Amino acid sequence: MIERVIGQVLKRESDSLVVLIGGVGLQVRATRSALEQAQVGSEIMLYTHLIVREDELSLYGFSSEDERALFEVLITVSGVGAKLALAILSTLSADQVRLAVRRGEPELLTRVQGIGKKTAEKIVFELKDKIGVAADALSELATINDVDADVIAALTSMGFSIVEAQSAIQRLPRDAPKEVEARVLLALQNLG
Repeated sequence: MIERVIGQVLKRESDSLVVLIGGVGLQVRATRSALEQAQVGSEIMLYTHLIVREDELSLYGFSSEDERALFEVLITVSGVGAKLALAILSTLSADQVRLAVRRGEPELLTRVQGIGKKTAEKIVFELKDKIGVAADALSELATINDVDADVIAALTSMGFSIVEAQSAIQRLPRDAPKEVEARVLLALQNLG
């Protein structure tokens, strides 16, 4: 297994990076958070997961070990391949995925493009005993999730898609205000 890669970003695409390591350019399919860290010409460190198939080697990159660990758990669900697991982690944070599983709320997962109701229910069912959230983190996430649900509703009423609204919320700094109005204004700046 390739644990991690550290190298210079040669190219950045919508869903992958080319990272120069020892004279070899590796294509790494990456989550949105990893892509946001990448600047062409700068050095990057990614936690990775290598998938070996008969006709292909695919390297997936993550901004944290936690993100990679959740990816590895997601791909154990029947019907969830690496591309779909990457889409989940690019749309929702690791904590949001854990919260959806812990609370038994598959509708949160249906926000990810490519996941229907049945697949979301299967993910929640199969992962219920495999992943969790600490009790104190769960209460904090629940509050943030309720506020962010109002922010998403406000942004979608302004004509933005759910994916755009979620993306704007995920780019908010951790110390962003907790009030809906303030978060909407900050999210609009991310969308502008």
